[in-house]
Amino acid sequence: MDLKLSGRSALVTGGSKGIGLSVAQWLAREGVNVCLVARSAERLEQEAAALRKKATGVTVRTLAADLADAAARDRVAAAIPDVDILVNNAGAIPGGSIDQVDEPAWRAAWDLKVFGYIGLTRLYLQKMKARRRGVIVNIIGAGGERLDYGYIAGAAGNAGLMALTRALGGTSPEFGVRVVGVNPGPVATDRLEVLGRKRAATLFGDADRWRETFADMPFGRPATCDEIAATVAFLASDLCSYTSGTIVTIDGGLTHRSQLP
Repeated sequence: MDLKLSGRSALVTGGSKGIGLSVAQWLAREGVNVCLVARSAERLEQEAAALRKKATGVTVRTLAADLADAAARDRVAAAIPDVDILVNNAGAIPGGSIDQVDEPAWRAAWDLKVFGYIGLTRLYLQKMKARRRGVIVNIIGAGGERLDYGYIAGAAGNAGLMALTRALGGTSPEFGVRVVGVNPGPVATDRLEVLGRKRAATLFGDADRWRETFADMPFGRPATCDEIAATVAFLASDLCSYTSGTIVTIDGGLTHRSQLP
């Protein structure tokens, strides 16, 4: 399907791996010029080089930055001032109950994900508002819907980002901008494999049986990064031009299951 995105530009944070990299790949295939932002310059350039070979006719740039730092966010906005699509994706919040996640860990996670999203949104929304066009896609997480005491820092952070997305997206069409969100459930990333291997080692005494630990998930597996990225690309396109303030949950129905795994 032609999403009619050719010639546009996008900034994708957390773009060196996982969901962020898949989003960049999908957008580049649709003819979007992309800039990948993450902390590791080496990893970014490796993935950008591979992407340039696959997606000809588009520009692929990289920018290494720690988006937990407000000054770094300012540098990103100054270096890449004009983008049509901002995809906020950088950051992961650790699991644990309120007595297990100490304040430094909680603050560090929120500085990157919660305040990182807010800071870049503030910077790019201002630019988009002046041009009266643009799309901001926040990749948040289903933990903001299925509130879990054992993931309390993530539940609170994601719920806040959901509120941000809905509040901004309800007003942003007044100045030609759309703000939308995606809530992935479990996704087959390197991080999930590590967790699966630990669980398999405990349950079966064999870490290589990690895929079996996902058998109780919807469809017997986690989502793929491509399944998340395809939705992001669609939301960013004009085919969704009347969609704002909406958050799409992609978890195979897990949030609404009567018995959760």
